[in-house]
Amino acid sequence: MALAFTLLVLAIGIEVVSTAALPRTDGFRDPVWAVAVVAGYAASIWLLAIVVQRLPVSVTYAVWSGLGTAAIAVIGVLFLGESLNPVKVTAIGLIVVGVVVLNLQGSH
Repeated sequence: MALAFTLLVLAIGIEVVSTAALPRTDGFRDPVWAVAVVAGYAASIWLLAIVVQRLPVSVTYAVWSGLGTAAIAVIGVLFLGESLNPVKVTAIGLIVVGVVVLNLQGSH
């Protein structure tokens, strides 16, 4: 199970880096960045497919999408010039709480 969670964290990290790189693709007109983003997404989905063999798909996908969404929101604020406001902070917090609740539910 520890290996599955490690692979899940790796899948999330790759997906977040790929999403953060999307603006550099220039609408997929820059072939180098476009290939890097598509390869990153493919690698992330491949790892996700391995993880769901060992963990419930509902919990796996909730963690992958929820933590990925929260991480890219933070990266957007820190590195991509996006704004941060109380609504965004609350929404990110709710995502994290939802992931925690699903993990607690999935462990019983």
